[in-house]
Amino acid sequence: LCPPVSPRPAAPAGRPGPFRRANSVFPLRYLLCASGDFVKVYSVSTEETLRLMGGHADLVTGIQLNPHNHMQLYSSSLDGTIKLWDFMDGIPIKTFTVGSKLLALYAPASAEDSVFVVIPKKGERDTFQLVSVKLAKGAGQDLEAKELSVVLDGVGASMKHIAFGREGEYVVSVKDVNLQVYFFKRKLLNRFSLSTLKTKGGDNNFSCVVCHPTEDCIATGHADGKIRLWRNFHHRKEYTYSTLHWHHDIVMDLAFSMEGTRLLSGGVESVLVQWHNESSCQKDFLPRLGSPIEYISMSSDGALCCTLHTDNRITIINSNLRFSRSIQGLIKSRDVKTGLVVDPRTKALVLNGEPGHLQFYSLQSDQQLFSLDIVQRQYIHQAGLKQSDLVKVAFSARGTWLATVEESEEVTDPELQLKLWFYNEETQSFKLNTRINSPHDNHITDMCFRDMNELEEDSLILVTTGRDCVFKVWVMVEDTDPEAQQSVSWSCDFVGSYHNYQATNCSFSEDGSLLAVSFEETVTVWDSLTWDLKCTFCHPPGNIRNICFGRQTCSKYLIGATDYGFLCCWNLLTCALEWSAHLNVVVLQPDPLSEHIAAVSWLSKESSLFVFKPNEPRPVYIQRNLCKEKILLAAFVPRDEPEIISSEKYYWLRRSQLFFLTDTQELMTLSTKSLEERLTPSSKQLAVEESLPVTPFSLLLGKHRCQQAQEDTELGKPVVHNKQEQASPAVKELLHTPAHVLPSASFLCTIFINSLLISKENKSAEEIADEVEVESEKAEDDSDEEDVTEMEQEDTSHTELLGEMTCKLSKSQEKELRKIRKTDYSWISAF
Repeated sequence: LCPPVSPRPAAPAGRPGPFRRANSVFPLRYLLCASGDFVKVYSVSTEETLRLMGGHADLVTGIQLNPHNHMQLYSSSLDGTIKLWDFMDGIPIKTFTVGSKLLALYAPASAEDSVFVVIPKKGERDTFQLVSVKLAKGAGQDLEAKELSVVLDGVGASMKHIAFGREGEYVVSVKDVNLQVYFFKRKLLNRFSLSTLKTKGGDNNFSCVVCHPTEDCIATGHADGKIRLWRNFHHRKEYTYSTLHWHHDIVMDLAFSMEGTRLLSGGVESVLVQWHNESSCQKDFLPRLGSPIEYISMSSDGALCCTLHTDNRITIINSNLRFSRSIQGLIKSRDVKTGLVVDPRTKALVLNGEPGHLQFYSLQSDQQLFSLDIVQRQYIHQAGLKQSDLVKVAFSARGTWLATVEESEEVTDPELQLKLWFYNEETQSFKLNTRINSPHDNHITDMCFRDMNELEEDSLILVTTGRDCVFKVWVMVEDTDPEAQQSVSWSCDFVGSYHNYQATNCSFSEDGSLLAVSFEETVTVWDSLTWDLKCTFCHPPGNIRNICFGRQTCSKYLIGATDYGFLCCWNLLTCALEWSAHLNVVVLQPDPLSEHIAAVSWLSKESSLFVFKPNEPRPVYIQRNLCKEKILLAAFVPRDEPEIISSEKYYWLRRSQLFFLTDTQELMTLSTKSLEERLTPSSKQLAVEESLPVTPFSLLLGKHRCQQAQEDTELGKPVVHNKQEQASPAVKELLHTPAHVLPSASFLCTIFINSLLISKENKSAEEIADEVEVESEKAEDDSDEEDVTEMEQEDTSHTELLGEMTCKLSKSQEKELRKIRKTDYSWISAF
């Protein structure tokens, strides 16, 4: 998540970068921010995502309002392009190709037809330049922007390291302990340096910079927590600065209010500090914001500000420094130890969130539903301190029960706790039912529920495996304690082991009758009713890394992956190896709603995806080089309704959607739709409140069409649908998009023409027969054969709609007419 765009009090407005000024005031507020390859538009009042604008091929590094049209937005990306958007409609207007990677974007109002970007300096590593890019004017949508002018050399790569001064008269850059000020009109560059010596815990390295909106004043943040206010920097020797100090660590960002009377600062303390009149004695605080503050933005009227935090959360704050709203994305945890788990009740992804918490993340709204405190201890942010954290989580089939494991960070003798939570329908939250201290003597490696029939409490079983070389079976029992608040609790019912090997993985079959437990190189299969050992499988060398049972028609198979790069399939009926493949599988994930199993491999620094059925030797889907990052986790999320998929290649995604989490904690998914189809729903106009009413003309036209269709139905007339009247996203967008934001006609022509074409693959049998008749008719004309007496059935469906009846000629009559037309009647001209 890149720096957010602050909520401007305007429907078309938003703060497009870390240091921007706004000019317009509107009654409604939207929040714009860069998120991965997309630009998102949020509603400040409802916190919901109103728009998702995509088109960049790489990370979006900056967004800026067009200072000359606040209904338009500039965005820059590592793909080397600058896009101009109408963000009210989510439509790209222009794409300017610069060529170099763009690391930051600035659009001061003083620049008429150009913007400023930070790019790598050619031929030098880790060296960057601030350049001016002249935006070419042309009729097409894709334009080249090759006219670059270097403004500053040796600038920082972060957008917080550059700021533009009052009315764009100068630009300021900070890096290390150096500050540069370049005056555009005088073409003068002043450089200032601070001491590099770190005395008394001080560190003069610059961390951020911002300029006063109305005065010649520069505020800089530093690594030691100090804030310096620079003045008289027009002169190289007569400059002065004053110091403000409250932060005990690095100042992450600064922002002036629109009038310049207040300065906001934030850092690792998770406290927003407001400085009044540049005085260290007058300051206010908003503490306990949850996580370190990375960016700060101000609204155009100063009524709101927003902060972006390291846990991927945006906090909206009132001008009186009171919390207003929060937009929480997927929290980036230090280490996702729980894996990706799907909540059966909400279909939300469940994984590590804040330290000691489970986050329930909604994939539909792209926001966190809620956070569940599991550890229930205050987390202390101190390096080297051993604290308890959440490491395992599992849900029962209906989501009624939740099992969690927490352990301390001690390697040799960890403190373990197994907790069972029951979902309370009244409070709509999980309530702790049973706490079990030291369920195993060493780290717990895996756990899973058996759900033969969750309505019967006897069938609900939890299995845990541990490095203490045993697996344990936990069942519900009646709580005999009269003071107990619940009627049931959990206790250990069975302990199993195999040759004193470490138990690493466990999995139940679909019907719950069998339990598979891996012990290093061996997979054991147990009867879940009697706990008798039924059989064992082994495929040396290498320990078993993942195991899972086949489902539905493939339930007789057991799949396992070893850490030596083998994927094995065993037949449970014959107790023999069915097949094996040499594949370095790091993730093995079965689809709960089909027979398909997804295997993710890691080889040569790239992740590849293989989807297969255990009973078929060939994969049904292969996607090599899925991403450059290593995929650590995956999960199938059931769809609300099966998706209509025309391609057999993606048929395995019909009922579930597959999500991945990489080692850089990027959440990715596979989509069967093209980028145009996925972005079509987000290309509709923003609703001012909830939805705008349609125009009076469309209301009248729609009412007339409904009445006409109803009358035709009552009179028994057949309703004929023209194929060209079918819904087409391209035609809809063309007709519903305002004319002033439409791309050029040359760009729309191909899409529009293609939308009118009828695919040959979808022709009916009657159409094919008609084509055959036409071809045979042409052959008859060429050979001058005898008349054909076959009659063609009259088709009056289209003429009936016009209220007319016309008769068609038979084929023999048409042929006679063609012969007459070929006859030479030129001899008549002599008379």
